Amino acid sequence: MLSKLAKSSLEKQQYRIVGSHSAVKVCGWTKNMIRGVGGCYKLTFYGIMSNQCLQMTTSISCANRCTFCWRDYKAPVSKKWEWDVDDPDKIFDESVEAHHKLLIGFNGSKKFNKGAFENSKRVKHVALSLTGEPIIYPKMNELIKRFNKEGVSTFMVTNGQYPRQIKDLAPVTQLYISVDAPNKKILKEVDKPLFTDYWERLLESLDYLKQKKQRTCIRLTMIHKVNMTDLDGYKMLIERGDPDFIEVKAYMWVGASQSRLKEENMPYHADIESFTKELIKVLSEYEIVSEHVPSRVVLLAKKTFNVNEKWHTWIDFNKYHELVMGGNEVRTKDYVKVTPVGNILKP
Repeated sequence: MLSKLAKSSLEKQQYRIVGSHSAVKVCGWTKNMIRGVGGCYKLTFYGIMSNQCLQMTTSISCANRCTFCWRDYKAPVSKKWEWDVDDPDKIFDESVEAHHKLLIGFNGSKKFNKGAFENSKRVKHVALSLTGEPIIYPKMNELIKRFNKEGVSTFMVTNGQYPRQIKDLAPVTQLYISVDAPNKKILKEVDKPLFTDYWERLLESLDYLKQKKQRTCIRLTMIHKVNMTDLDGYKMLIERGDPDFIEVKAYMWVGASQSRLKEENMPYHADIESFTKELIKVLSEYEIVSEHVPSRVVLLAKKTFNVNEKWHTWIDFNKYHELVMGGNEVRTKDYVKVTPVGNILKP
């Protein structure tokens, strides 16, 4: 899948290539938590321990060339799978091994939390969202089963260009669709899709998202002076997908995106707050629940997650794995957990 030049470029950016089409990179928040300086927004919003989170993808290739993506254009693009298919057990084993090798330097460092580092040796979460489009890996459901078997929660992020794969996807702990624009015209400008029917594919993907019985989320990556507009367009897309959660997150001016966008396109957290307050005015079923200022992201949740005046956005991971491994039907309401009061944004 990768040329020598592309592989070299990724490795210089601290990616580790796994097999022929997967990759691992340690998230900055994983390192921060091991250093004892805090976790990522997924800890604040959902209870994920950042020091125990594996960040990886099963496909470096993608069907979009998003302007805001940090990867460069040396990475492959394709509308369909055209490569060998690595064994899911090989991907799991080698991804975990690569992840731990990238963290081994902390063992000799003075600037780390010993407990957090020891706990990092046990991967409990995977973010399938590193780069490319992980959902097109033909044996994804088999890999999900391996993650389930190992007690690893699964957060899957997809760009909404593969509706059939979304429909056929096995249950994951939380499924995301990235909605990068409020209408067809801006989506083409932002995502630069390979598919000519990119808009129809997104709409169909949102239809399948709505049918999922497990936790779902729509992520809005906001780019100042580009897609922070057309609230009614976002309203239509959000209502079509009917997600449990919405993450309104700032584009970050990093990596190769710096050659496509300007620093002024990166919103401040105050800009995200202001946009979210306008967005919530057209979304009657949602409320603003939490925020993570360092990541410039705000969480919205359906009001149904507020039970007896307590928000339940956190995940009961033990319950999730008990359900999924027991062959039971997994429903969102069955593995929610009370959100700590300190993580909730005061009105």
